[in-house]
Amino acid sequence: MTTPVCTNASKAALLSSPSHGIESRYGAYAPYASFSSYVRARGPVLLRTARSLTANPCDAEDLLQTALTKTYVAWERIEDHRALDGYVRRALLNTRTSQWRKRKVDEFACDELPEPETVPAPDPAEQQVLHDAMWRAVMKLPDRQRAMVVLRYYEDLSEAQTAEVLGVSVGTVKSAVSRALGKLREDPELAPVR
Repeated sequence: MTTPVCTNASKAALLSSPSHGIESRYGAYAPYASFSSYVRARGPVLLRTARSLTANPCDAEDLLQTALTKTYVAWERIEDHRALDGYVRRALLNTRTSQWRKRKVDEFACDELPEPETVPAPDPAEQQVLHDAMWRAVMKLPDRQRAMVVLRYYEDLSEAQTAEVLGVSVGTVKSAVSRALGKLREDPELAPVR
């Protein structure tokens, strides 16, 4: 939504003339030097206010631009220029409320729900119990097998990388990991997992 800044040709000519206006931080020429200096001085503070009203920084800049345009149009009618921050903040809030009310809702009533049925998430406590049981079983392995299992499955290294880290052959890693997995399968604490 755009708010017209000028309503006749003389104002438009004044705005477009660089010799009569002062370039504001936002790129437009303002015939009111006080408005331009106000925007330069208070722009960053007002932008922070706009950012607190909307999540997207680009939307916040657009929101501030619209509020400043409304303030510019009413500049001559504002009697107390010491209360300009309050005026602009009210314009920001009113503009944001207006945008929120005009939003388009893309929801339609239908007979069937489009969402698939969700599988209930596993209980975090049960996952922690399983994690602890697995780690206890890994800790029961001999040091060399435990190191290979940790490197292969916890650190996600390949067989070649594991062999390089431990200074052994790839065949040694394969056989030791195979024996370690066999011991883990036989561990009574991990029986519920099978």
